[in-house]
Amino acid sequence: MDEKKINQNLSADYDKMEQWLRDYFLDPRTEHEDHALFKIDIYETDDHWIVEAVLKGYLSSDIKVMIKESDLNISTQKQEHSYPSAFLKKERTIHFPFQIIHHCVTAIFQNGMLEIFISKTKNGLGKNRYITLP
Repeated sequence: MDEKKINQNLSADYDKMEQWLRDYFLDPRTEHEDHALFKIDIYETDDHWIVEAVLKGYLSSDIKVMIKESDLNISTQKQEHSYPSAFLKKERTIHFPFQIIHHCVTAIFQNGMLEIFISKTKNGLGKNRYITLP
């Protein structure tokens, strides 16, 4: 892949991203989902956008992270101990203002905190995919 195509795939309108972040956190649905499902925060560094999800009480095997076009989907499924045949499922989807499939996306889960790193500088596969948790 040539350098021009790499830069084109990773281009994101940073002003649009700033406005999207303001709108996301001011949306009352975001606060409702933080309380009803699980809390999510989004941070920006020079090299990454970082999505943090608070998932205390879960194991990494209970969590799935998928990226599809512009969407980041975090789902959890945990067996309810009081009802052995019941599974509790919680799911949140974040709709980014750019296609995250073109960015390198990695994730870690430790001490009840899921961190998903969306690179601003490294290319991804350009395909919908699950992100493996170590």
